[in-house]
Amino acid sequence: MKHHCLAILIVLLMLSCKSKKAPLASSKTAKIEVSASKAPSKLVSDIIRYAETFKGTRYKYGGTNRRGMDCSGLIYTSFKKHDIPVPRTTRDLKSYGKWVDVKTVIPGDLLFFATRKNSRAVNHVGLVTQVRPGYVEFIHASTSKGVMVSSLSDRYWYFAYVQARRIL
Repeated sequence: MKHHCLAILIVLLMLSCKSKKAPLASSKTAKIEVSASKAPSKLVSDIIRYAETFKGTRYKYGGTNRRGMDCSGLIYTSFKKHDIPVPRTTRDLKSYGKWVDVKTVIPGDLLFFATRKNSRAVNHVGLVTQVRPGYVEFIHASTSKGVMVSSLSDRYWYFAYVQARRIL
């Protein structure tokens, strides 16, 4: 009798500890809720277009040119080309400009990420290039693939996302 009571108690405990949340989809994307934005200004379009000329440039810590570029170097160089001074490092950029909710980002905004394992400290930045309902695209310098375009709905970036800021 004691064994039956113990078995029933264990089963009840296991059932009561069951998560109420639905499991995450097994796909590599996550749903981002953003509204459609109006077309970016000519200045923002020019900054984005210039940043995109660096696609394929290899990653180099501290780099700001075609021989190598890091994430904040891409932002710094793209804005500097258009006579807009911004801080050079991700650490300084993360508190520069105005904080905006991810649901209201527009092209030209900056997205900040924490990519180190078990850390929420910002260490990566990207420039929003395109926004559609449920979709945010950004350009950044990845340590593994250099300057590239990614989507905030990719699971990796979705879970690494920390904040967005608007400079213009």
